[in-house]
Amino acid sequence: MQFNKFRIEKLGVTIELTTFAPEGKVAEYHAILHVEPQGEPFEKQLRRIILAEKELMALDDMAGAKPVFKRYFLSDAANQRPLMPQDDTCTVSYIQQPPLDGSKLATWFYLQRGTEIIPTSDRLRSTVIRHNGYEHLWTMGLTIAEGSSYSQTQNLLEDYEELLDEHQMTLEDHCIRTWFFVRDVDTQYKGLVLARWENFAQHGLVPETHYIASTGIGGNPPDPKAIIQLGSYALKGFKPEQQRYLYATSHLNRTSEYGVTFERGTLLKFGDRNHAIISGTASINNKGEVEHVGDVVMQTKRMWENVETLLAEAGMTMDDAAQLIVYLRDTADFEVVSEMFRQKYPNTPTVFTLAPVCRPTWLIEMECMAIQPAKNDEFSDF
Repeated sequence: MQFNKFRIEKLGVTIELTTFAPEGKVAEYHAILHVEPQGEPFEKQLRRIILAEKELMALDDMAGAKPVFKRYFLSDAANQRPLMPQDDTCTVSYIQQPPLDGSKLATWFYLQRGTEIIPTSDRLRSTVIRHNGYEHLWTMGLTIAEGSSYSQTQNLLEDYEELLDEHQMTLEDHCIRTWFFVRDVDTQYKGLVLARWENFAQHGLVPETHYIASTGIGGNPPDPKAIIQLGSYALKGFKPEQQRYLYATSHLNRTSEYGVTFERGTLLKFGDRNHAIISGTASINNKGEVEHVGDVVMQTKRMWENVETLLAEAGMTMDDAAQLIVYLRDTADFEVVSEMFRQKYPNTPTVFTLAPVCRPTWLIEMECMAIQPAKNDEFSDF
């Protein structure tokens, strides 16, 4: 994994980029773009970050790379999304999770080179990637503009399951990862949890089988009537033994023990690499209890320990992390927490956003995706 951080001076944009590019194999890139505020309106910051995206894509090292998905972290989604141009290059999510560096937006890109990438491939504008017999389906930014958090979650999942069926996939066999963004996580998360539990049970996803890696976190969809936004990743063409769930039972408990339905992490094995997908993880112990209530420094350290333990179960370390998303409940904690991350993980693209975690006493949460070279001869390369 290569890390590169550079600033485009004329644009006032900093790009953090990780590159996983084994010789003769598919290359993967994760980029996080940060725009300096410079005391200007949103449209000018947006213009600068779009120009930086183009400069990133024009780099010699990025030749042939195409975006798989983009996520725009916005400070005021309802007002800003209408000012943004239609993006047909890949599946895109726009979510109000204000960047904590004072800017009005930040961007996370995932890109690949060496695969067949088909943007806006279906009615939900998914990106399809095909290579070596695998079909990857990335679908971002799904919302419904009516009903409660319960009914919106229910309807979103049913619509997504219909989409999976159109791609000859199922939720239980092919969905690898989800994101649920909740407008008011303190009051509306309960409806999401109940609807997801009921829907999953209908598909045989119960404590005795498995769930799906996920993040459920505060975040406002651009449509003020939408309470829930759903994003997802599904994979077809892999063998069951290529997927293994991560538990880290020395540090974490099964989520079903406190009434929610997601896996702590997932390991995917391909012939030439392993992927670890780590769900949103906070300062929790293996009894499901919040650790270090009221102390963001100690919660951050416990969160790191939990994530590192999950990665260790996958045979990885934080050196394999391709990106980090860090969610904070209180903007006042940004300065101390960001400095901790700069000291601990200086070579991983990271964005810090304002996004309350699903329990009020959790002050911080993080998620990541990790990539490691491997030689799994029984499986096709990525």
